[in-house]
Amino acid sequence: MNIYDYPNGKISEEITYILYNKKNVRIEKIVSQYNESEWYDQEEDEWFVLLKGYAEIEYEDKTVKINCGETLYIPAHVKHRVSKTTECIWLCVFIKNI
Repeated sequence: MNIYDYPNGKISEEITYILYNKKNVRIEKIVSQYNESEWYDQEEDEWFVLLKGYAEIEYEDKTVKINCGETLYIPAHVKHRVSKTTECIWLCVFIKNI
């Protein structure tokens, strides 16, 4: 799989590809297109790099703007959601604290 491959045409919801899933670590490639998400309260820490596009991550008290090439770390149980995207490719690492 080429990490930069992007589906042709319009996609109506995120597409997730699981690249690695062992013990307490999961790595995903996620593609999105003009999507918003529900609120997350994850059991895992999340670190990601935005490989393509622009996105906004909304917390209860602020919004963070993410440009291509930037990274973000979201600790477990920090309530957040994706509030805005363009055509995006995300490389996400989820880590369970065990």
